[in-house]
Amino acid sequence: MTIVQTDDIETTAETLEESVLRLMRPVEALLFVAGEPLSIKQIAKLVHGSEVEVASTIQQIETDYADRGIVLREVAGGYRFASSPLARDAVEAYLLPAKTNLSTPAMEALAIVAHMQPVTKSEVNTLIDRNLIAEAGRKDVVGRPMQYRTTPFFLESFGLRSLDDLPEPELEPGQPLELNLLAAKEQE
Repeated sequence: MTIVQTDDIETTAETLEESVLRLMRPVEALLFVAGEPLSIKQIAKLVHGSEVEVASTIQQIETDYADRGIVLREVAGGYRFASSPLARDAVEAYLLPAKTNLSTPAMEALAIVAHMQPVTKSEVNTLIDRNLIAEAGRKDVVGRPMQYRTTPFFLESFGLRSLDDLPEPELEPGQPLELNLLAAKEQE
């Protein structure tokens, strides 16, 4: 049987609340100025707080911003501010030129890279210019072709925490898990 002293629990809760209040502004400022998602561990180091204190602070910030034009999102292994989905039209009208959508073939290639990575350059047209994929080394086969992987920017762009958040590819019965894109392109 464990005996819990309520005074200790109340003191711990008060201390955590005080820490959240103390860390709220610096954590909020870091999330605002960061060019990439920040992990709880990174933030804790920067604000000289514990990971528990930072996690509680992030939780409070997330609650405070839930109904605003800016929201706190967990993406690519960290946290960052992002525009609210409810403000999407206004933000896109400001940020995006008239035609910035990826073409259907580019989206298909990106989906293949995301699901099948690493892939070779000959299997996809370049998405490097958009920083959605990056070189991942050379494949250990004849000719040693370059392989590519998705980038953290890919995760951010599609609102994914990790590649585990990708939907499962819909394969027809008997379809191989590895796609021979060169052969498919030749048949077209």
